[in-house]
Amino acid sequence: MAKVSPVSIKYMIHADFSAQGALEKPDVIGAIFGQTEGLLGADLEMRELQKEGKIGRIEVDLERRDRNTFGKIQVPTALDQSETTLIAAAIETIERIGPCDSQIEVERIEDVRGNKRDYIIERAKKLMQEIEGSTDSRAISNVIKDSSRMGEVQSYGKEKLACGDLSGKEVIVVEGRADVVNMMRNNVNNVIAMNGTKLPDAINELGKTKEITLFVDGDRGGLLIAQNVVDNALVKYIAAAPDGKEVEELTGKEILMNLRKKVSPEDFLYKAKRNSRYSRNAPAPVAEVKKIELTDSDKETLKEISKGNQGSGKAILLNSELGEIKKISSKTVSGSLKRISEKPAIIVIDGTVTAPILRAAEDAKCQVIVANNFATTDTTIKLLSL
Repeated sequence: MAKVSPVSIKYMIHADFSAQGALEKPDVIGAIFGQTEGLLGADLEMRELQKEGKIGRIEVDLERRDRNTFGKIQVPTALDQSETTLIAAAIETIERIGPCDSQIEVERIEDVRGNKRDYIIERAKKLMQEIEGSTDSRAISNVIKDSSRMGEVQSYGKEKLACGDLSGKEVIVVEGRADVVNMMRNNVNNVIAMNGTKLPDAINELGKTKEITLFVDGDRGGLLIAQNVVDNALVKYIAAAPDGKEVEELTGKEILMNLRKKVSPEDFLYKAKRNSRYSRNAPAPVAEVKKIELTDSDKETLKEISKGNQGSGKAILLNSELGEIKKISSKTVSGSLKRISEKPAIIVIDGTVTAPILRAAEDAKCQVIVANNFATTDTTIKLLSL
C-alpha cells in the first residue's frame, strides 16, 4: 500500500472509539476499510485512495479496561476539505469492530497546513528579531544622518560643554548633552549644554556677547534651573518643554513649536509663580497632617502593601495609621490628590514617581512615598524603595 508523504498531508482525522470486547489494531483497521466499502462510490473507495497515496497509514492506539476496549484513530489525507469530511463521516457509520459492538466518533479534523503556517509565522518572527543590521534604505540613511550630526557635537570652554555651532548671534542653552544631541538631530545646531544645574562660567561669558535663549525641561527642576540662570547670567528669552516632558525626548516639531513660545525671563518667572502653590487662585491650604515616624514594623507593613500592589497599576493612599483611604490609578495621582478631601500621609505607587506626582504630593502635605522607581528625588518628601 502507498503512503502519503508527510509533505503532502493536508488534513488529519482524529476519532475516538469504544468497543464492548477485546480487540487488536488489525481489527480496527480492517473494520474501517471493510465497512466503508461502497458507501461513497468508486472515487472515494478507501483502499483505492490509499493505493493512490491520497490516504496515508492509519494509526490506532488502544487500551483495555475491564472487558471493553477504548482507543484513538488517526487518518491522514491529501484530499480536499469536502472529500476529507465525507471520509470522516463514513468512519462514524461503523457499528461493529471484529465481533464486538462499537461506536466511533470523530473528535476533530486538523488542518495540518494551518499548523505549519502558524509555526512558520512564529519562527519568522523570531528570526526577524535575530537579524543584525537593517536592509531598509531609509533606516540606513537616518542612521548615517544621525551619526553625522552627533559627530558635529563639539566642546566649549574649560568645562568642556557639549555644543553645536555657536558662530551665530543667537545661542540656545539646554540642561545636558542628551538635549544637545536631540536638538542637533532635529537641525537646531546653535545649542550648548550646561552639564548640570550649576551655571558654568562659560555660559555666563557667552551671555555678554550672544543672545541667549534658555530651553528647560517642563518640570519643577526646569523652573529651578531657570531661576538660577536668570540670577547669574544675562538671558534674553526662556522656553520650556511641555509639562512633564524633557527636551531630550521632544520631536523636531515640538522643539520648534516650544521655541516659538519663548518669552522674556520676567514673563516666564511671573507666570511660573502665578501657577505655583502661592497663586492667589490656588486651593485653600490643606490641614496639617500629623507628622509620622515610621518604625521597623511600619516599614515591613508598607513593604507587604507595596508587594501586593505590584503589577496593578494602582496607587494606594494611606493615612498616618497606615489605614487605606483610597485606591486610584497611578496615572491619575496628580489630579486625584488635588480633588480628594482627605489627604494621604503615605502613598504606595506601582510605577515610576514623576516630578508632577511629587509636586502634587507636596501640595497635599504627603510625608512618605513608596515606589520602585523615582524619576527625580528633588523633594522634601521621604522616598522609600522597599
